[in-house]
Amino acid sequence: MEVLLPLPNRPLLIPNPTTTTTTSLSSSSSSSSALPKRRRRPHHHHHRRCRFWAEVEEIRVCTNRTCRRQGSLQTLETLTGLAPPSVAVSSCGCLGLCGAGPNLVALPGPVMVSHCGTAARSAEVMVALCGPPWDSGVAKRSLEALALRKKAELEYDKRNFSQAELLLSQAIELKPMGGINIIYKDRSRTRLAMEKYPEALEDAKEALLFTPQYAEAYICQGDAFLAMSQFDLAEKSYLTALEIDPSIRRSKSFKARIVKLQEKLTSVNMP
Repeated sequence: MEVLLPLPNRPLLIPNPTTTTTTSLSSSSSSSSALPKRRRRPHHHHHRRCRFWAEVEEIRVCTNRTCRRQGSLQTLETLTGLAPPSVAVSSCGCLGLCGAGPNLVALPGPVMVSHCGTAARSAEVMVALCGPPWDSGVAKRSLEALALRKKAELEYDKRNFSQAELLLSQAIELKPMGGINIIYKDRSRTRLAMEKYPEALEDAKEALLFTPQYAEAYICQGDAFLAMSQFDLAEKSYLTALEIDPSIRRSKSFKARIVKLQEKLTSVNMP
C-alpha cells in the first residue's frame, strides 16, 4: 500500500488497501524484484498516527533511472545517516511508482512512501516510520546532528581534529534518533588521532552498545587497545571485526594494523 507521510502536526493517511485509490505493490511486475513476498496485514481505513516504528527492520530506496533523476541517491545517503542501528537502509530497483519519486519501501509490511526528495522529508519519513509517535523536533535534531557529522568528516580530512571532536560532541548532545553509533565511532577515530586513547576507547564501546555487530567500532576499539599496549585485547577486537566483516581482510589499512600488532607482540615476547 502507499502511505502518505504528513506535514508536521498532521497524521498519516493510510488508504484502505481494497480501494482503487491505493497503489498495490503487486500491480507492477517491475517491483517484484525489489520486494520480498510477504503476507499482508490488514489495515483500517481511517486517519491515525503512524504505528509502524516498532516493526520496521529495513528501508529500501529505489535508485532506478526515474527516481535517481529525482534525487534518490541523496535520499539514500540521508536515510542511511538517520536510521536507527536496528534498521538497515539499502538501494533497490523500481518500485512501480515512477514519476512520484523518490520512492521507498519499509519492510516488513510493506509500507510505501513517495515524494521523498529532500533532507527534511527524509527526516520526517524516518521519524514517522522508525521513531516515537510523531515529533517534528526529533526530525529537526536528527538532521542537525547529521549535518554536524558531515562537517566533522571534512574537518577530520583537513586534520583539524579538535574542531572535528567539537562538532561530533555537539551532534551527540542533540540526541538524534539514528546515526548515533556512527557519531561515536567517528569521535573515537578522531580522539585516536589526538592521542586521547582512553576517551577513544570509551567512544568505541559506546558505539558498540548501540550496534554490537559494528566492525568499524571494533577496529577503533582495537586501535585504542594497541595504542595503550593492551595487545591481547587489540588482537581480540581485530579478530571480532574480521568475523563480522570478512571483506576487511583485503583492506590495506587493516593489513597494516595486523602487521603493527604482530611487530608489537614479537617485541614483547623477545627474550
